[in-house]
Amino acid sequence: MRRLETRWGILMALPAILGFVIFTVGPMVASAFFSLTDWTIGASPSFIGLDNYATMVKDELFWKSLSTTTYYTLGAVPLALIVSFAVAMLLNQKVRGLAIWRTIFYLPTLVPAIANVVLWIWIFNPDFGLLNSLLREGGLPGSQWIYGESTAVPSMIIMSTWGFGNTMVIFLAGLQGVPRHLYEAVSIDGGGAWRRFWHVTLPMMTPTIFYNLVVGVVGTFQVFNQAYVMTEGGPNHATLFYVYYLFRKAFTESEMGYASALAWTLFMIIMVVTFLMFRNARRWVYYEMAGAR
Repeated sequence: MRRLETRWGILMALPAILGFVIFTVGPMVASAFFSLTDWTIGASPSFIGLDNYATMVKDELFWKSLSTTTYYTLGAVPLALIVSFAVAMLLNQKVRGLAIWRTIFYLPTLVPAIANVVLWIWIFNPDFGLLNSLLREGGLPGSQWIYGESTAVPSMIIMSTWGFGNTMVIFLAGLQGVPRHLYEAVSIDGGGAWRRFWHVTLPMMTPTIFYNLVVGVVGTFQVFNQAYVMTEGGPNHATLFYVYYLFRKAFTESEMGYASALAWTLFMIIMVVTFLMFRNARRWVYYEMAGAR
């Protein structure tokens, strides 16, 4: 019976295992090899060792794309965490029509990525866009938004908060898991809303905050759609995000070897940043189980 169950288990898992090996592990191994070659589409790759990585160190656009992506990450992730956490706390209250409110706040997440970008192109239009129209109605000067070199990335950071629905749902699930008796204990001791939040909600939510932080950082380091559809990396490379630069090297300039090196460099950067976050998490993430920290 055990052998039969093992055989059926392997058989059922085989499609997923083959898919992972063929479509994930295989391309990763291939890109690792191509990162050590000079290869353009339509030609045979020639081995050049670490020359692509040496070229990368001297590539000004590589450093520009990395700094732009880091700037976007440092702005978009904290803002998304704060907004989604605040909305989740509001939606965790017992109010009339709660299901409708939760649906409304989650709906933007369901908008397709390209449709979302096209919508924001209109919102950011400096001549007849929604934001500048509202500013003019309030007697305030308008902005160039994504069309200005200094305002392009901040505009996209603002845009990133539009799709906070998934993060909000995770925060909401975490809030509903906070033990009620802890709030009651604080209230008995005379603590108000602020003390309940500071001494109960925030510590109990640190594992959820940490999870959303890691997912957010990994996601923002791979931002692509905004630069590809809205600005094409402009103006003056102001929105030249890392993955868009990688895409341009691979499919516009056909430098597949160099693009593979860029991909593996991004993988290493994300891995190091994630490792550092996990190491630092021991100082501030609280788990109910004493040995789980």
